[in-house]
Amino acid sequence: MKVIKVGMADLNVIKAPGILTTLGLGSCVGIALYDKHNKVAGLAHIMLPSSKEIQNNENKAKFADTGIDLLIEKMIIEGAKKDFLIAKIAGGAQMFSFNKDNSILKIGERNVQATKRKLSELNIKIISEDTGGNYGRTIELNAEDGSLLVKTIGHGVKII
Repeated sequence: MKVIKVGMADLNVIKAPGILTTLGLGSCVGIALYDKHNKVAGLAHIMLPSSKEIQNNENKAKFADTGIDLLIEKMIIEGAKKDFLIAKIAGGAQMFSFNKDNSILKIGERNVQATKRKLSELNIKIISEDTGGNYGRTIELNAEDGSLLVKTIGHGVKII
């Protein structure tokens, strides 16, 4: 089976059979989109909530707002239909402890909120998530059935 690695601030798409995987999701969010009718899977590893807050924003895959749009475009090219897409998200951890009042440092939480907001605007339903906490995750999205394997250190392995 073909396995494609998705790096940080990167995204990719695969048709079944195959797996998309991304390592080391800390405060970053892994956004897994899936069209079960056409068996097209897409995975984005976003680092920041919004491209509008950053000057240097050519890399669309780095941000929740532009990364999700780009991922959908690439999935449609592979044969997915936007109306069939469902989402699963993982990551968004608070990897370091900061003063609780400083929301600018709560990047994981902000990434999750921005991801949910964008998917909601696009009418893409999040059917499961594994977000928050203070630990990293590695995820694998299977294009055959849309299952998302979440591996953590100290928190086991689960399929969402």
